[in-house]
Amino acid sequence: MKNTIMKNTALFFLFIIINILTIACAQSESFASPKPKNLILAIGGESAEGLDPTLGYGRYGSPLFHSTLLQRDKDLNINGDLASIWTLSKNKKVWTVKIRKDVLFSNKKPLTAKDVAYTFNTARDAAGAHALGSLDKAEVVNNTTVKFHLKYPDSLFINKLATLGIVPMDLHTKQYARNPIGSGPYVLDEWEEGQYLKVKRNELYYGKKPAFEKVTFLFVQEDTAFALAKTADAHLIAIPQSFAKNKFKSPMKLLEVPSVENRGISFPMQKNTGKKTSRNYPIGNDVTADIAIRQAINFAIDRQLFADTIFEGFARPAYGASDNLPWDNEANKFFDNDIRKAKSVLEQNGWVQKDPQSVREKNGLKAEFTLLYPAGRSDSQHLALSVASTMQALGIQINLKGASWEEIAQKQHSNAVVYGWGSHSPSELYQLYESDMAGKTWANPNFYNNPAIDKHIENAINAKSHEEAIIHWKKVHWDGKNGVNWKGDLPWVWLVNLTHTFVIHDQLDIKTPQIQPHGHGWPITWNITDWEWKEE
Repeated sequence: MKNTIMKNTALFFLFIIINILTIACAQSESFASPKPKNLILAIGGESAEGLDPTLGYGRYGSPLFHSTLLQRDKDLNINGDLASIWTLSKNKKVWTVKIRKDVLFSNKKPLTAKDVAYTFNTARDAAGAHALGSLDKAEVVNNTTVKFHLKYPDSLFINKLATLGIVPMDLHTKQYARNPIGSGPYVLDEWEEGQYLKVKRNELYYGKKPAFEKVTFLFVQEDTAFALAKTADAHLIAIPQSFAKNKFKSPMKLLEVPSVENRGISFPMQKNTGKKTSRNYPIGNDVTADIAIRQAINFAIDRQLFADTIFEGFARPAYGASDNLPWDNEANKFFDNDIRKAKSVLEQNGWVQKDPQSVREKNGLKAEFTLLYPAGRSDSQHLALSVASTMQALGIQINLKGASWEEIAQKQHSNAVVYGWGSHSPSELYQLYESDMAGKTWANPNFYNNPAIDKHIENAINAKSHEEAIIHWKKVHWDGKNGVNWKGDLPWVWLVNLTHTFVIHDQLDIKTPQIQPHGHGWPITWNITDWEWKEE
């Protein structure tokens, strides 16, 4: 009876979605049309905060409504978008950017340097997701030239030029987040929050015009997304890895997109001395502060097994925070699934096990700690369970607890936590490992502190160019003597990088996707102006 009710409920919601799809298809256009003008996408990513770039919208890649000064290509190289010329002063504190003259907002008003400067100054003052702390001010030189004055050299600032969408100064009101005006390839048509968002092609767009006149984004739960994929009632659907092994009937097929969205465990690095943060959150854990514990866990984990079982093969082993990105370091890789080596590390460092069933001890301290994971995230829960199970063979007792993000925020400095990270910017290394970032929201949750690593980060930020900075970012991982990887301090044990899984209509050609960041927003649409409908 219960299964029948659940089945009928699922069918009811699917009926609602199909009705939405019917409404979305302009002028009764059929989904089966050989060249659809209206794409139907179910790729998640609804922004609860709205569509205002100055408050963080678009930072993970969704170029629908707004243009950026710079942009990353499929290989993550930085190229111009609004900007035609961009230069950095000799003292590395002033960016001069010249913008195109032919850009209009969708309301037919010209986009000028005033709009660019306003956008950056406003985002700076918002002190939000774009973290523009190094920006002193954006200054208008003339209609097509802006100078960005930095408080100090910051090679990471170029990433802001590639992610912050430009808003019109005169129309940026409190209602903007629900009714954006921009200069991107699409404009907002209709938004029924929690259900769908419709966009239509911006005929004033200065770049390549999209092939599809309209796009409808459906906001559905995982089960409904899977139903859409099975019934071919959308052209592109994001599905969980756990559903990706299913067979999909023509014209739908599975699409796998590699990502740098990783899962890892943050370990408190300080001993418990009674210290607390400014918010009165406890700092330190005597067990995880011992590097032998972290090393043993790192060596014992079978990352490939986790990828194959928990994620159905739609993941790969992770060895660092930026695997396969330009600022990765090959020295991060090593051979895991080595229980013998893990036991040897523990024994050599005084962690004694009296019998095979007992918990190891060192000077009266048991090798036991709590591992938190975000409640409601099944992948994080399964990873936590698998790690805890593996550690029983070492005599390490890991107690698991699913927690809200509010609780994790309070306990992350004194407990190990399963986290997800992944970014197109090396700023992530700064957030994870810079000692001054310790205790600031989610950055450096384990209070990691190594002056040698701080120096590499400082050198990277002070570099003359993005390319020069990469040399120093690589050294954060390992410089031959110091680092955050398995040879060094190991504040994190990285587990897997996810493969993002989609079901796509066989005739929809989205070209070559970028390696994707942490799964927020719509990064799959980064090149939507290149998408085409293939002839049969």
